[in-house]
Amino acid sequence: MRLAHWAVASGDARLATVHPLFVRALALWVPVAVAVTGLSAVVYGAVQQDLRQGANDPQIQMAEDAAARLNAGVAPNTVIPGDQVELSGSLSSYVMVFDAENRLIASSAQLNGQAPPFPPSVFDSARSRGQDRITWQPAAGIRSAVVVQPWRSGFVVVGRSLRLVEERIGQIFLLTGLAWLVTLGCTAIAALLVAAVIRLR
Repeated sequence: MRLAHWAVASGDARLATVHPLFVRALALWVPVAVAVTGLSAVVYGAVQQDLRQGANDPQIQMAEDAAARLNAGVAPNTVIPGDQVELSGSLSSYVMVFDAENRLIASSAQLNGQAPPFPPSVFDSARSRGQDRITWQPAAGIRSAVVVQPWRSGFVVVGRSLRLVEERIGQIFLLTGLAWLVTLGCTAIAALLVAAVIRLR
């Protein structure tokens, strides 16, 4: 019975010694963990937005150039690339030209061999803004970075697959998450060491 009482007392003494150390370490670590988490989220968000917005750049140039040519009087089929682009597998840019009634009049895009249905509501936004940039998903698993540019008799739509960009965004997410976890672990260890040093003083 005495041995058991001594063991309990010894354990309580060790707990009383260790507990304040962990409390102090936690108090040191929590603000750092919050800052690290916030910084990681900001870094990921900035890189993700840069990659996504950069995916629009070629389409912006192509759409504005095509609209300028159409406004100059060329036929709609002359601003369409020669090759048809299958949206389910190709990474190439594609062009669609619509008239003022939102009817498709020329296109290099096809989905499973047919013209993909483009949402007409986007044209209202492009008309009011002068240009609209969206992510378009004509079918499950198929996503495009699309620029809609008005011209005097309708709209030019230029798009390109987001597959490579989204793969890069996924890699950035994994790298950022790994760096976040490693940093949290390192700062937790550092907080314990600092708390131990403070206690020894």
